[in-house]
Amino acid sequence: MTRHTFLLATALVVLSPAVSFAQQAPKARADHAIGPEYDSTHVYVAPEDFDRFVTSVTATFGGTTTKKGVFQVTPTASQTNSQLVLTPVGILSVFGFVTPVPYPFGDERTGYLVDNIDAAVTSALSHGASRLVTSFPDPIGRDVVVQWPGGVNMQLYWHTTKPHYAPLATVPENRVYLTADSANAFLKSWTGYAHAKIVSDDKAAPGVEIGQPGKTYRRVRLTSGYGKMTALVSDGQLPWPYGRELTGYEVSSLTVTLDKAKAAGVETLVPAHREGDRDAAIVRFPGGYIAEIHAPVAKN
Repeated sequence: MTRHTFLLATALVVLSPAVSFAQQAPKARADHAIGPEYDSTHVYVAPEDFDRFVTSVTATFGGTTTKKGVFQVTPTASQTNSQLVLTPVGILSVFGFVTPVPYPFGDERTGYLVDNIDAAVTSALSHGASRLVTSFPDPIGRDVVVQWPGGVNMQLYWHTTKPHYAPLATVPENRVYLTADSANAFLKSWTGYAHAKIVSDDKAAPGVEIGQPGKTYRRVRLTSGYGKMTALVSDGQLPWPYGRELTGYEVSSLTVTLDKAKAAGVETLVPAHREGDRDAAIVRFPGGYIAEIHAPVAKN
């Protein structure tokens, strides 16, 4: 067996759960999205924190993991521990590099599965994105890293054989912090590319939601085939840890989830509080990953 064949076979086992695969290519979509259950937040942790982080995530949210392995996932020489964490509230792609991380990897927030990598790149470029890394092959497909106005980095990827993942219980929220200088350009680019719909656009949301009591900010919530997104537009004068969380996870009970998180060694950075139609908190998992967790307020 050649090294390439071995790497491909091993990667298929590690990067995909033990489920059946589609035998036919999906029909092309205008937005090129496959679905939010195929999209992941990219999490980089130190190798020594890798297992503890993965365990804390599944203890908090439930779910399963793929087999851990060591791979080259960048176009230039590197090696990283890699594992998918498949939770009911979203997927995390976890990387623990045992070599230095090549630029610009580590700054991309998400990986979105697309139906056609070349068509998706062409569309992204036509809607104002630029390529930080041009398309490159990986063991099970192809990848590209793009940047949207406002410095929002994302990875788009395509699989030679499309995986089948279970639908999510709730769709995670990509949380994008912007200033007024770039917000409209980003929103125009993303809605054009993703065919996203604006669910709400509150131009005077309470600043206390982002650690700025006495101020207001603009909160834009969107949805698309790539899932949910919230754009948080402010003056950028944010206290820590606001702006450090990449993803918001919706759960049925915030209290129950935070109790599970605490038992798993997760630190609460911003305690549970009311934000309009949701209760929310910000936490830090072992290894340093910061996330927002929220639950809808029960309607009377």
